[in-house]
Amino acid sequence: MSVELGMPTPATVAPRRRTRQLTLQHPRHPVKVGGDAPVSVQSMATTVTADVNATLQQIAELTAAGCQVVRVAVPSQDDADALPQIARKSGIPVIADIHFQPKYVFAALDAGCAGVRVNPGNIKKFDDKVGEIARAAADTGTPIRIGVNAGSLDPRLLAKYGKATSEALVESALWEASLFEEHDFRDIKISVKHHDPVVMIKAYQLLSDRCDYPLHLGVTEAGPTFQGTIKSAVAFGALLSQGIGDTIRVSLSAPPIEEVRVGLQILESLNLKERGLEIVSCPSCGRAQVDVYTLADEVTAGLEGLEVPLRVAVMGCVVNGPGEARDADLGVASGNGKGQIFVKGEVIKTVPEAQIVQTLIEEAMRLAEQMEATGSAPEVTVG
Repeated sequence: MSVELGMPTPATVAPRRRTRQLTLQHPRHPVKVGGDAPVSVQSMATTVTADVNATLQQIAELTAAGCQVVRVAVPSQDDADALPQIARKSGIPVIADIHFQPKYVFAALDAGCAGVRVNPGNIKKFDDKVGEIARAAADTGTPIRIGVNAGSLDPRLLAKYGKATSEALVESALWEASLFEEHDFRDIKISVKHHDPVVMIKAYQLLSDRCDYPLHLGVTEAGPTFQGTIKSAVAFGALLSQGIGDTIRVSLSAPPIEEVRVGLQILESLNLKERGLEIVSCPSCGRAQVDVYTLADEVTAGLEGLEVPLRVAVMGCVVNGPGEARDADLGVASGNGKGQIFVKGEVIKTVPEAQIVQTLIEEAMRLAEQMEATGSAPEVTVG
């Protein structure tokens, strides 16, 4: 009999909110944001931007991990001077992150950056510069992200609301957008970040109701890897499940590659990105007759780097194991010292427990090779 491999047609949580579309220019990998474009994953380089080699090396590592847009900090003239070379040599669009000094906005535009993020709350006399910035950005075709943060809200709004509420964040963003609109500039993306996911979610919901600009999602200062992952997954999941959000950045106190991995996994979990390798494994319980933790870890390690869309189930008992293994492209239901190996719902062999990991890895590699050779999900004949 023949069985078809590959992920099923994914269900979606909600229709995407249709926003304006803008393009982050790049000679090889431009990224569209908003409209019908997929949600993109961003991160930020942690290197000193003036160290061109170190920055480009980190950007290359982020690109290899799946990052689609990268932001670099520009707090000094040396950093601004490095932008032309970084923007030209980066494999993905580069966004210049500007605080305090509006002159660096113009430097980033001149350098060929794909976009510029400005924080109106901490740029001196920013409102007075909007017209000039709008004209320069329009001349170069460069989008502007208005990035409002709870920790650097405009003092006028802090005085009005008493603290960085959802309403204060939204009012700040829309006020600055209106200043650009006065100069007929609407190539704008907006973010309203807060460290509290509940405040952040409400802010983006309010913003989504009041404008059609593409929205960049972020929980600012989310924390160490575990805490930040939970906060980001909760906040992004709540918003993306409502169709809100066009790009995301997971902010972690961790190497930026971890931000990319978490962001991609969030999108995959919501079927907003084509799934790659997915390991389904049971949490184990008193019914388990094998060491599921070790099996799952060893299979995951053995398949690291596999990029084809395969769902592999590693199950440890006879209750849910056979059902989960049948639903996967490849799976094992373990018990009584052996494992039944499934390919798309059919048992293809039974092996001793000691051979489960090796067999799953060999079968996964074989199926991956077939999929890569044909460019589509192959048919596999089982006895």
